[in-house]
Amino acid sequence: MRALLACLLLLLSNVPARAQGSKPPNFDALAAEATTWLQEYLRIRTVNPPGNETEGAKFLQAVLAREGITSEILESEPGRGNLVARLPGTGARRPLVLLSHIDVVPADSARWRYPPFSGVIAEGAVWGRGAQDTKGLGIIELATMVALKRRGVALSRDLILVANADEEKGSTGSVWFTTHHADLLRNAEFLLNEGGENRMGADGRTEYYGLDATEKVPYWVRLTVRGQPGHGSQPTPGNAALRLSRVLGRIADWQTPLVLTPPAEAYLKALATREANPTYRAWLAAPAAALKDSAAVAWLTADRYQNAILRNTVTITVLSGSTNTNVIPAEASAELDVRLLPGQRPEDFLAQLRAVIRDTTVEITPLSKLRAARSSPVQGPVLDALTDAVAAMDPGTLILPKMLTGYTDSYDYRALGIDAYGIESWRTTDEISATVHGNNERVPVPEVRFGVEFYYRIVEQLAR
Repeated sequence: MRALLACLLLLLSNVPARAQGSKPPNFDALAAEATTWLQEYLRIRTVNPPGNETEGAKFLQAVLAREGITSEILESEPGRGNLVARLPGTGARRPLVLLSHIDVVPADSARWRYPPFSGVIAEGAVWGRGAQDTKGLGIIELATMVALKRRGVALSRDLILVANADEEKGSTGSVWFTTHHADLLRNAEFLLNEGGENRMGADGRTEYYGLDATEKVPYWVRLTVRGQPGHGSQPTPGNAALRLSRVLGRIADWQTPLVLTPPAEAYLKALATREANPTYRAWLAAPAAALKDSAAVAWLTADRYQNAILRNTVTITVLSGSTNTNVIPAEASAELDVRLLPGQRPEDFLAQLRAVIRDTTVEITPLSKLRAARSSPVQGPVLDALTDAVAAMDPGTLILPKMLTGYTDSYDYRALGIDAYGIESWRTTDEISATVHGNNERVPVPEVRFGVEFYYRIVEQLAR
């Protein structure tokens, strides 16, 4: 009997802690570590340009090495490091990727209350460029991998941590990584990245948790008009700037066609479950029918986000003409920030644009490569894991499937056949969200604590 008991105890000692029903990680202690890591990470200047991401990658690598997790730094260009680490699973299921980017946008220290590369804790928050976008997410993902490794959780799938260079100036890091090292991501099923947005109201209550299943595709173009130059004191009908202005007026008045994609439909139907006004609720619950009703269309598109997910958008951004007030330019140009819905072909959009311009002499030059947006399924294990985490930590809060109107590195990974999702690690108010790419970027310390548990719950459920 004693021998049998001894054998049983020996077998139990080799069972991973989770399988034995042990307590979850000490999230308070993990959050304290993650906060310190975030401070140190923010102090590494990885402003893009020039990037200097290798230094940030070395910091992440050092933390992983202390935990016995091997990693590799692969440079897409000198000094532009991309980090990849793997926590092996049994291989029963396909790998899960955790993605962030190391580079950050510039910061004007004169406009910040605290130095943007100090990582200081002040006013209850960690301050620094990249705290929200996306060094904070990178640290939460790092802490998740570390916690799973420490606890010896038996994973059914490999967990792959990737931190890319150059997301902010063109995604060259992710393009290079997915082109030259796709073998490191072979057969990956899911990817979690920035996006989603978990919105907190001024009253401290969470309004919703977002799940980005797709994103619009940038298709930037330049319009060029050539004409007769001359002295500004004698107007000419061939003034290139004048002709361009007329073209831009037609573009500004253009209402691009409405298109209801599956992600937009899922978003609107989710909103319907919380809408108090019966008329609006009916429109949201049946968006396909609502888009045939002019009153419904006016109401739906009055919201900037809803308008952007229901049509291709065109924004006039860059204008160029004469450098002197008294000189009629020989050439005038404008650049358009075009964002295409998933499933929309650039060549079809260009045909529509030419019909609106109504001037065959206007030269249209694409500034972005041709590519098509891919959507990941809204329903499935990732939504289930997010739903369960919200139910445990913030029960009853709305979960919103969303379409990102900007773009992230997720596009390049979806092109490999990986279902990529934007899930943010913490909640933000309107005021905190406005600091991304702005002044005084920061993350409240309590939200770091929230984030380490929130992300751990999601990843463990997906990976175990």
